[in-house]
This record gives sequence, C-alpha cells and structure tokens, in this order.
Amino acid sequence: MKVLVAVKRVIDYNVKVRVKPDGSGVETANVKMSMNPFDEIAIEEAVRLREAGVASEVVVVSMGAAKSQETIRQALAMEADRGILVESDVELQ
Repeated sequence: MKVLVAVKRVIDYNVKVRVKPDGSGVETANVKMSMNPFDEIAIEEAVRLREAGVASEVVVVSMGAAKSQETIRQALAMEADRGILVESDVELQ
C-alpha cells in the first residue's frame, strides 16, 4: 500500500499574522514560511506505517508556487520516499 500525504506551505506558527492594509487577505511578503505542523505529524505517521511494513511507499504532494519545493524537500528529509509538486501561479489560501 502506498500512503499519500498532502502538505501545505503556511506562515510559520511563531510569526504574528498581519492582515493587508486593504483587508483583502494576509500579508505574506517577507514572512517566514514553513510546513503546516499537522502535515509534519502526518508524514511522521506515514513513515511509521512504512517502517512497520503496513505501507510500501510514502509519497508527499503539494500544490503552489515554485517556493513550495522547500516544503517537499523538508518532507523528503523526514524520510518520505517521493515528492510531487503541482505548480500553480495562483496564490492559494
């Protein structure tokens, strides 16, 4: 069995979130980004399943700008087997 884990690049949980002056969304310029902490837990559990012999492969997928590649690399460092990035020019919320 293969395990697919969806991950998302989000504003780091240590950073105070600021709303744009026009109120149209969250300010992301010059803000530290990281992997969603809950996604990290999901990757750790998927790796445990693979190590226990329940799963054969852990595949991580993310969608977003090319900068999301950093999140995929972090997942690979956590011992995921493969990473897939679906690139999109549209800013995802």
